[in-house]
Parts: sequence; C-alpha cells; structure tokens
Amino acid sequence: MVDVWTSDQVVAAAPDAASVAAGRKLSTPAPWSDLGADPEAVWGACKGSGKTPYRAQVDLAEPAFKCSCPSRKFPCKHALGLLLLWSEQPERFAWSRPEWVDEWLASRRDRTEKAETRAATAAAKPVDEVAQAKRLAARQKKVDAGMAELDLWLGDLVRRGFAAAQTEPFSFWDQAAARLVDAQAPGLASGVRSLARIPAAGGGDWPSRMLEEVGLLHLGVEGYRSFAELDEPSREDLATLIGFTRSHDDVLAGPRVRDQWSVVGRVVVEDERIPLQRVWLHGAATDRFALLLSFSAPGQSFDTSAVVGTVIDADLVFYPGAVPERALVAERFGEPTAIKTVTASSSFAAALARVGRALAANPFLARFPLLVEGVSIHPTDSHVIMSDRDGDELPLVGAEETAWMIAALTGGHPATLFAEWDHRGLHAVGLGFDGRLVPL
Repeated sequence: MVDVWTSDQVVAAAPDAASVAAGRKLSTPAPWSDLGADPEAVWGACKGSGKTPYRAQVDLAEPAFKCSCPSRKFPCKHALGLLLLWSEQPERFAWSRPEWVDEWLASRRDRTEKAETRAATAAAKPVDEVAQAKRLAARQKKVDAGMAELDLWLGDLVRRGFAAAQTEPFSFWDQAAARLVDAQAPGLASGVRSLARIPAAGGGDWPSRMLEEVGLLHLGVEGYRSFAELDEPSREDLATLIGFTRSHDDVLAGPRVRDQWSVVGRVVVEDERIPLQRVWLHGAATDRFALLLSFSAPGQSFDTSAVVGTVIDADLVFYPGAVPERALVAERFGEPTAIKTVTASSSFAAALARVGRALAANPFLARFPLLVEGVSIHPTDSHVIMSDRDGDELPLVGAEETAWMIAALTGGHPATLFAEWDHRGLHAVGLGFDGRLVPL
C-alpha cells in the first residue's frame, strides 16, 4: 500500500512559489512517460526541450530528490510536477521499478549504512575524558580570543562612523566573520555578515538599524564577560548566540510537552548559505508556540510532515533557554487532522505585550510569532496597514507584492493573522478565515 502525498505535502516540499507554479504546469500526463510509484519511491521521465527526457525520482523516506535536468533547486519543477500528478492521478503510476531508480536508491542506502556504521563505531568507543577536557579548554581559549577581537572590531566600527561602513566592500565584513568562524563562534559570524546587508539595502533608517544590530552583538560580548554570573537559561541563550550547538539526543532527553499542536505557519529562507525552513506550531492547551527548524542539504528537501492547516497530537521537547521556542518532535500520536479553531490574541496590544515579555527574558530573540484574531488588511500602492478590533494599526513589512492577494483572500473581512515579529516589524505568514488557514 502506497501512502500517496496530498498536494499540500507537495507544496510544502517546494523551495519557493515559482517552483510550485512551474511544477503545476507539468502536473498533467502529457509530458510524462515511465511513470511509477511504490512504497519507497516515485519516478517518471518528463519531456523537455532536448531529445532525451529528464528522469525525475523521489525517495519518499527522506524525502530526497534527483533529476537529470540542470536545475539547482531541490526539488526542481520536474520533481514537483511528478509529485503533483501522483497526488491527483495515482492510478497512472505503475509498480515496475526501472533499473535507474534501483541504482539511485541502492547508492543512497549504501551511504546511509556507512554513516550509521561510522556513528555506531564512534558511539562504541569509550569517552576519553582527559582528551575531551583538552578539546573544551582549547575551544574556550579560541572563543575568548574571538570575543576580545570582536569587541575591538565593533568599537572601531562605531568610532569610524557608519557613513564609512556604507563604503566598505563585502570582504570587510566577511573577513571579520571568518575570524569568528576560526574562533569557533559561528553564530556571531553570521551576525557580522548580516551587518553588510543593512547599508547595502539603504533606506533612510539604515543607520538606526545598524546601531541596533551592533548593539546586540556588543551585548553578547558583555554577556560573555559575565557568563559565570548569569542564570542557566540566560547562559543557554548566550551560548546559542555564539554558536554552541546541542545534539538532538541531548535535547530529546529533556521533558516532553504533549498538546494538540496546530501548524500555523511555514517560512522558507533561501538566501542563507544553507537554506532553512521555519515551521511554527501553537499548542491548544499550553497556549505556547514551538518552532521546528530544519535545513536543506543538496539533493534533499525540507521536512514536509507538518503541513500548515493541520493539527498534530505530539510530544515536543524544547531546547533550553529563557524563552523556550525551538523544539523537536519526540513522538506523534495518530494522524494529523484539519484545524477547526485556533486560540489567538484579541488585539495587537495583547500580542505585542507577549513579545515584550519574551524580549525582556531573552534580548537576543531574532523573531517571535504573533497570532491575532479580528485583523483587517488595508493595502495601498506603497504599503499595507493592518487594524485590529480596537482600531490600533500596524504596518506589514515586505507585503507589497502580496497586498492585493491578501485583500482578495479576506474580501475586506476580518481574519486571523499569523505573523513573525522581528526588529523590522511584522511579516505576514498566514491568514485564517472561513474555518481554514492559508499560508502566504
């Protein structure tokens, strides 16, 4: 028995909206031949501009994707078209798997087995506590030196003035970030690289945005100097800022939180060095948000098991911190169901008060989710304004291209808004109306 994907699952796997649109054009039988599917994979050959059809194949277990086309997107439009056709017309897919699919799946299994063997071998070795202590001491020394150098670099940046920063090439920022990578502080390195985008983006308020980001990095440096005096949650938050990581096994050993988790939003960020996906959940009983963060390696897609608009009964385990937000799914119970209702804040004031409490506990929060009911959307030619039932108004950031789509979806009627807050403002992620949740 093959569990056929829904179209929502296919769309959730797409790298961007343009790929979905291109995939839909290929989701008809006309360009396809050698269609097939079994419990492990889906495959097919799609006619392109050349003589040889493109061979598209999907490993359903990961999922992972491969296509002979030159696209660098994963999944490409051919894989998306194949999956959409499969979701709509599964009867067209035979079970006779061709050799080229067998070879690909075998190579993937071989790589997985080798990786598992290496991991098992490493786990079987006794921990050399002396060597481990030396490695930790060596890293500590590198981080200490990196933080001291970052402090000097930030001081020079401010003393020279931000007008000078506007003329600096990207190499100026990248070299400072590279030194932090060498100091084993990759989180701070990412923060330094992000500074380069601020003057490049321009706008009348870029100096204030630059000052805010520089101030957060400086706060990290000052916090590190007092690391031993901080409480445990604050130390965890600062360690995350610097770039210290926790293994999944370590996180999963923590306390579990079971709830009916509504999948209220999904954001894919492609402009990072490693593409990432943020999936936001909201617990019905706990009234807390959870972030499922995943990254996409070449040839693989993001986790598509949490579909926007569904509810999953699950145990989550949260990463430690003053405002636990990021989480892992420890165990699921039953099949997902459609969202019927979702608890939301009654006003912008209530939602922003929640943001304020979170920032007071962890000033390094990059973003925070908001769920507000009774929001009306008012698009103009230059920006988008939202108003709540109390008449308070807030602007949406970066919504100019989707403004009229939002207006068309809501028909001018109030809707439940799911958005991400960051230092720039609110970014619309999804809308709830007529008993359904629509991702944006």
